[in-house]
Amino acid sequence: MRVKLLTTISIFTYQLSISQSEKLLNGKVLSQNVPLNKVEVINKTAKTSTRTNEFGEFSILVRPKDSLLFFSKDYFFKRLKISQQNIDQNNIVVNMVLKPEELDEVLITKIEFPKVSAADENSTVIPKPAISNPGIYTGGITNGVDLLAIFSLFMKKDKKAKNKSKKHELTFKQLVSATVPLDFFSNDLKLNPEEKELFIDFCDADPNSQFILKQKNLLYTLDFLHTKNQEFKKLNSGIKN
Repeated sequence: MRVKLLTTISIFTYQLSISQSEKLLNGKVLSQNVPLNKVEVINKTAKTSTRTNEFGEFSILVRPKDSLLFFSKDYFFKRLKISQQNIDQNNIVVNMVLKPEELDEVLITKIEFPKVSAADENSTVIPKPAISNPGIYTGGITNGVDLLAIFSLFMKKDKKAKNKSKKHELTFKQLVSATVPLDFFSNDLKLNPEEKELFIDFCDADPNSQFILKQKNLLYTLDFLHTKNQEFKKLNSGIKN
């Protein structure tokens, strides 16, 4: 009887250890039934990541209760908490929603042409004077275009393009707002809503934030925010004391 009990306990312990070990989870990322390529799949709990292939397929090691993040710049952020059922099924399908396209700025210029009234029977039509000697160049271009106007137009377009590129330069705050889930600050960093903006300003003041901005990697961003949160908490506690 004792041997049977020990055997049962051993089997149960073995099964429990197996269930708690990492398992390879396979899945597919779609948008309107179209496979998505190069979607970043991040196991935030284990701090590992992978990417989908051209068929939208991915494989990543997970445990129950791990948090998976799915990120692509043209799609809304997706978060999934892994359950034992997901692992047993081993064939999850994640649907991502395409972000609405942002239309470029359109400049409409009003062009007014001089009004030309219809000629009546009493009107006098003055013929265009003929060139006395067509062999002599007068410095003009017959039916030519206004080169100065075209040059001015190109200069305006170039200036507008430069201003637009500066206007659309991504800042660290915009990167955090666009990629980091809203509940990350409250659930993971344990920050109050009134502390969030102050914390992001605190992170933005760090020169390393510019390196994070250039990388545009969600895993790097989350690690950076975790590190800065420890400094922020110490600073806050020092101010309160």
